[in-house]
Amino acid sequence: MMWNFDEEINRENSDSVKYDLSYEKFGKKDIIPMWVADMDFRTPGFITEKLRERLDHEIYGYFFRSPQYFDSIISWLNTRYGWSVERDHICFSPGTVPALNLCTLTFTRPGESVIVQPPVYYPFFSAVESHGRLLIHNQLKEKDGRWAMDLESLSSAITADTKMIILCNPHNPVGRAWSRDELMELAYICLKNKIIILSDEIHCDLCLPGYNHTPFASLSDEIADITVTCIAPSKTFNLAGLSTSSVIISNPVMRKYFRHKMDSLHIGNGNIFGSVASCAA
Repeated sequence: MMWNFDEEINRENSDSVKYDLSYEKFGKKDIIPMWVADMDFRTPGFITEKLRERLDHEIYGYFFRSPQYFDSIISWLNTRYGWSVERDHICFSPGTVPALNLCTLTFTRPGESVIVQPPVYYPFFSAVESHGRLLIHNQLKEKDGRWAMDLESLSSAITADTKMIILCNPHNPVGRAWSRDELMELAYICLKNKIIILSDEIHCDLCLPGYNHTPFASLSDEIADITVTCIAPSKTFNLAGLSTSSVIISNPVMRKYFRHKMDSLHIGNGNIFGSVASCAA
């Protein structure tokens, strides 16, 4: 399917965070708003067509996520990444950032530490510190123009109170699609120290030609058992405003605790149009 990437769409006065809040944030409007990661490309027609069909029904009551919703996620992950996911392993979240915060609340306790790998997407920091957890920095290292994990430093930073590592895979903002070997080395450290990996994989579909995304949980069943994976169609298809993402947890105990936390906060329903758009995508 060919797409017109040269089309310019005026997004002003559309309640766009990226454009309509520029003056409030920066004091002027004549700027290039590169501070928010949503695209200025039109959402694909095959998605908006399905949204219009549902809109025309004209009743927007309570809904449930259909088998098609889960099947579309399972098919996408299997087709693109060879990753087989069971339907029951897929949990809903109203966004990846809410999922990061929910996982911190679910899988760690106040005073315990969580490791992040800066430079990294800034909500990773608040997802830890705003809940009274200790934030540990495992700084990425740059050599010959290429970023890499400092796994030696990571091992040294781990203590008995370290319960989780938040991985950005592919990494935002350095742009690395971590190799299978790199991920296996990280997995070994986590298995050895009984640390949960919270893997934000929202950019997985945006790898350039010649580079491949490897889902962390696809490395082995043993690794999947300590992994929570966050994905969404929002970056790929420009759907961030529909607040729909998935959290994949194969470990039944961890999944039970996560769903309990979601249910206790009453934020697991989502919205009709997010579900429709996800199925269409």
